Amino acid sequence: MAEGSMETVRADGRAPGELRPVTLERGVGLYAEGSCLITAGRTKVLCTASVEQGVPSWRKGRGQGWVTAEYGMLPRATDTRNKRERKEVGGRTQEIQRLIGRSLRACVDFAAMGEWQITIDCDVLQADGGTRTASITGGAVALYDACAWLQQRAGLSASPFRQFVGAISGGIVDGQVVLDLDYAEDKRAEVDLNVVAREGGGLIEVQGTGEHGDFTPEQLTALVGLSAGAIRELNARQRAAVGG
Repeated sequence: MAEGSMETVRADGRAPGELRPVTLERGVGLYAEGSCLITAGRTKVLCTASVEQGVPSWRKGRGQGWVTAEYGMLPRATDTRNKRERKEVGGRTQEIQRLIGRSLRACVDFAAMGEWQITIDCDVLQADGGTRTASITGGAVALYDACAWLQQRAGLSASPFRQFVGAISGGIVDGQVVLDLDYAEDKRAEVDLNVVAREGGGLIEVQGTGEHGDFTPEQLTALVGLSAGAIRELNARQRAAVGG
């Protein structure tokens, strides 16, 4: 098969750039200031946003807020049981948390936020690929509602939320550029890629790794281009979810 071929060869019949079915359900957490259950195919992530007055010590006195994230996976989110990370968070989890936090910080205006902190908890209920990118997309919806809560309850003149951020996974599977990999595709992918972008189209992060091979600049360009289109679709769904 030629590199970058757009023939449909995927097990579920999707085209290379086609997303799995995605739903964004707001307000699923009774107590959280913002919450969203995102479903992408068989992957399900519960994202909750908690608002706290005050910021980390290194940020105090600046009059600016902060957004951070935590990520975890339920023991039977996968086909075998994972042990809970009770005492120490593993390296992979730390890396995912940092990616989610960096991505979601691009959604807000810290100066408009004041010295408040929002923590986005992303708990994977069921994993079938793309959990970190789903966490970012769903976490942004939870963050939107937490910012609205801040405006209403903390007396801010406007919501500090500025724009949505979305994320999608991609890769090269059997020599073909594809998006939104499920687990079966991800585990055999020659190349694994995650793309995060702003609602306006600007890229925030591109993570690409040759897991079982390498990739060309042309393939990278194709992946990023497909990802940009998919993220625009996710942004539209985020806006629809919040009634915008």
